[in-house]
Amino acid sequence: MNKITFTLAAALLGTAAHAQDSLSVVGSWSGLPLHKNFEAPFWTTALPQAAGGDIEVALTTHDQMGIAGGDVFRMMSQGVFDVGMTAADYAVSDSAALEGLDVPLVASDANEAKAALDAARPMMDDIFETVFNAHVIGTAPYPAQIVFCNAPITGLGDLKGLKVRASGRMTANVLEGLGSEAVTMAFGEVPGALQRGVIDCAVTGAGSGYSSGWWEVSTHLLPLALGGWDPVVAAIRLDRWNAMDADMQNTLTTSFQEQIEAPAWAEAQANMSAEIACLTGGAECPLGDTRDMTLVEATAADEALVKDLLITTILPEWSARAGGDWGQRWNDTVGATTGVTFVAN
Repeated sequence: MNKITFTLAAALLGTAAHAQDSLSVVGSWSGLPLHKNFEAPFWTTALPQAAGGDIEVALTTHDQMGIAGGDVFRMMSQGVFDVGMTAADYAVSDSAALEGLDVPLVASDANEAKAALDAARPMMDDIFETVFNAHVIGTAPYPAQIVFCNAPITGLGDLKGLKVRASGRMTANVLEGLGSEAVTMAFGEVPGALQRGVIDCAVTGAGSGYSSGWWEVSTHLLPLALGGWDPVVAAIRLDRWNAMDADMQNTLTTSFQEQIEAPAWAEAQANMSAEIACLTGGAECPLGDTRDMTLVEATAADEALVKDLLITTILPEWSARAGGDWGQRWNDTVGATTGVTFVAN
């Protein structure tokens, strides 16, 4: 961590030290709708109000602190701040088991994605407690992670031979199975890389791509959830959680569920359709001006191709990499919910 990060972290913790009960919180990307519409209002207004003024929150985001998304939970576990919110996919280097929380195309819409994540909740709780010494507060979705290309494509098969920025490790494995060259790259670096031809395509949510101007450096949009739904996990350091009384724990959990989790998941599917329209000029855009990307319709054959890869190759390889009984636990929970199961190693 550099000097600036230490200074920001110290300021964050110092600000939160005034109240009898206080939380220092690091949220997800500051410029994206999830933070603007849900995280910021919750932590700065809704939670203090729900707690009757008995809690004070100091909020920043990982990009404002100048740290990588993959460092959030690790730094939280080290006591730099109390609560972290970031995509589980960012933290897979700390636990391969986390990859199983967001498997591409096991869910075709937001309701199915939420059901799969709910089924995985016991796995999630165990991972965060053992790896990060943390308690999971709840989850929220980024939009379905779809494909932006600065190259003419007509379907999933055209990704073969192209360099594609993946949104997570399992997505990278799927891309490689399709014959693409999967590239790891920070979200903020993508527009420049697309413009310069360093990569041909990239995976992110439609709203994220719209807000961040990916339509300026991309021509074709394939609305297939190749990167899953990229769920954001909110977790609190376990010793900080245990220091709260039962009423405050209940207020935090219930308020998060009511103010972030439920409404964010409810909006996810409707927003996806509107955001795709914003990018492709299909209808009036609630986000601003419509853009003119070419919409490439996903097909049932595309989905079947990916699911076959998952069952025969991707999930068995993940099970072996994660070790233990994670593969079987996935089959018994997420697999039973989605109907996608495999032979666990």
